[in-house]
Formats: sequence, structure tokens, C-alpha cells
Amino acid sequence: MQVSARGDYAVRAALGLAAAYPNTVSAQALAEEQSMPRKFLEAILADLRRANLVRGLRGVDGGYVLTRPPAEISVGQVLRAVDGPLAAVRGLRPEDAMYEGTAAHLQQLWVAVRAAVRNVLDEVSLADLVRGRLPAHVRRLTATPDAWQPR
Repeated sequence: MQVSARGDYAVRAALGLAAAYPNTVSAQALAEEQSMPRKFLEAILADLRRANLVRGLRGVDGGYVLTRPPAEISVGQVLRAVDGPLAAVRGLRPEDAMYEGTAAHLQQLWVAVRAAVRNVLDEVSLADLVRGRLPAHVRRLTATPDAWQPR
């Protein structure tokens, strides 16, 4: 799986908002805290707003705030808001990718890959990450020595 810069920035911004919840945080403060370009971050925040994950408030105490408590927003939701589906094959959802001949069963593999990604990203909330308490099944995945080795 490859996480785009847009997806990485979106999750980092959402974590900044989660840590401050229910208070607002300005785009400038988020950008400075995470060393992100403010204009790029503002475009990402607009995507998160369209997905109803954040709300923008104007005025003296203006800024951005999550629309729900951090425990109710998953990392998967944030990534989908800015990058679309978590797993795609040639731009298609895995269930729409059809194969013939020796590749006839490849679709099952791509669906399984999507399920595995969902099992992590949809099960980890912003609150989990802010607290540094990943669900047990995710922690177990990071506990194997080869998990940290590049391939």
C-alpha cells in the first residue's frame, strides 16, 4: 500500500484536530505544527469538510474542528476523504477487476488485500493514535520483527 502525501498530511491534520478536540485549530497552527505547506493543507481541509469530517468556523475563535469525537473517526475515513477508495486495481474497485485464464483468481487476492487494509485503517481511530494505544490486533502486526524490515 502506498500512502500519498495528501493522505499523510490529511491524517496528520486530523490528529492535530483530534488532540485539540473540541476546540478549534487554525490552518496556520496545524501547518506550523506539522511543517506542512499551508495552501496544500487548506485544500486538504476542504476535502475533509466536504466529507463532513471537519467543520470550519469563522471569527476570532475560528479555525477547524472535527464534526465528531476523535474516537468516532477512523484513519480509513480520513484517507478515503482525500484519496478515494483504500484499494484500487487499475483505478477500479477490486470487485470490479475481472480476469480470465491463469489470472482468473486474482480478483480474490485483491479483495483480500483490501480487507486486510480495512482491518487496520478502519479499526484505528484518531483517538487511538493521539493516545498512542493501537488496537491489539494492530499492535500484534507491528510486533513481528519482519514488520519493520523493508522488502
